[in-house]
Amino acid sequence: MMRPDTTSRMDRVQTPIIPAIGALIDATPGTISLGQGVVHFAPPPGVARAIEAFWRDPTNHQYGPIEGSEALRACIRAKLTEENGQQVTESQIIVTAGSNMAFLNTVLAITGPGDEIVVPAPYYFNQEMAIRSVDCTPVIVPVGEDHSPDASSIADAITSRTRAVVTVSPNNPTGAVYSEALLRDINRICADRGIYHISDEAYEYFVYGSARHFSPGSIEGSGGHTISLYSLSKAYGFASWRIGYMVFPQHLLGALKKVQDTNVICPAVISQFAALGAMQTGRIYCEPFVSELETVRRSVLEVLETVGDRVRVVRPRGAFYVLVQAPDCRLDDLTLARRLIQEYQVATVPGRAFGSTDSCCLRVSYGALQAETVIEGIGRLAEGLTGLT
Repeated sequence: MMRPDTTSRMDRVQTPIIPAIGALIDATPGTISLGQGVVHFAPPPGVARAIEAFWRDPTNHQYGPIEGSEALRACIRAKLTEENGQQVTESQIIVTAGSNMAFLNTVLAITGPGDEIVVPAPYYFNQEMAIRSVDCTPVIVPVGEDHSPDASSIADAITSRTRAVVTVSPNNPTGAVYSEALLRDINRICADRGIYHISDEAYEYFVYGSARHFSPGSIEGSGGHTISLYSLSKAYGFASWRIGYMVFPQHLLGALKKVQDTNVICPAVISQFAALGAMQTGRIYCEPFVSELETVRRSVLEVLETVGDRVRVVRPRGAFYVLVQAPDCRLDDLTLARRLIQEYQVATVPGRAFGSTDSCCLRVSYGALQAETVIEGIGRLAEGLTGLT
C-alpha cells in the first residue's frame, strides 16, 4: 500500500519553539523558566461574576454571533475611543480567539498565494509562521540598534506583491516601543502604496518611564488601510481564555466573517462573558502589576550588567522582554539555550525563533513569575552566560 504524500505547505513553517523549550524544562526539574511570554497574575474578580451570569441563560450554550457578542463589542468600542483615540463602529470590530487568531484571520482575508508581507526582524514568531502557513512570503527588514525599524528601509522592501506591513509595539521579542513619529511614517507609506498597516498592540499597557503607546488607527484618514490587533491575554491575565479583538476597514468585513465562520464559527461565549467582566474593571486593574514589572525590569537589567561585555542589551521600554545578544559566543543560540537549562537550570528562548541570525541571542521574559523567582532566574542566567560565552 502506498503512503500518502506528506509534503505540505507546513513544511515551510518553523517548529513551534515554546513546546520544544518546554520539553527541555520538563526533563530538568528545578528549572526556572524565563521563556514563555505570559503574566503571573490572574484575571480580575469581575470575571467570576460575569461567568455566573453566563450560566443563568441556557441560550448561552448555543452558537453566538460570528463577530462576537454585541455587549462585548460595545465595551471594546468605548475602550478604543477613550484609550486609543479610534472612532469605530461595531461592524468594524471582530472578537477573536486571541490576537494570534486575529493575525491569521487578517492574512487569510487580505492575501493570495505568493503575496508578501513586510515584517521587521526580530519578529514575533507566530506571525512569521502564519504568513508562511498561507503560502505567502515574509519579507524581512532588520531593525536598527535601538530595535526600531527604519521607515525608509520598509518602503524599499515593498514590491508589487506586498499586501501589508506589520508593526508590533510594544514589541515582542525586544521590548522596544516605537515612536509616534515612526508609526505615523509607516502608516503613511502604507497609505501611499495602497497596502495595509497591521498594528499589533497586545502589550499596549506595558510601557515604562517616559515611553508612550501610540495606536496608528487613531491617525486621521487611516481607517481604510489600518488593521489593529489587541489581546486580553497580558493586561488581564487572560491567556488561557483566548480572547482578543481586531479593528479593521469596513470593506474587509465580509472576508473576515468568512474566515471566522470557517475557522471557529464564533468566539467561545463563556470566554466573551469573562472578557466583558474583565474589561468593565478596566486597565486600572493591571496598572499595579505594570508598576511591579517596571521594578523587576530594573533589577533584571542590573543583574545582566554584571556579565559585562560578553552580552549586549538594549534597554527595553515596554512589554516584559529583554533581548540578550552574545555576539562573541562560541555556541549557537539553540545550543546555548539548551545548556543553560541543563547546566544552570534557567530557560530562555533562542533568538533564531524570532528571525535573529546576526549573532547569538536569547529572549528573556520576566512577566510570568513572582519578582523573587525572576531575580533568582536572572542570577542563574548571568552565571550561565559568564560560564558559557
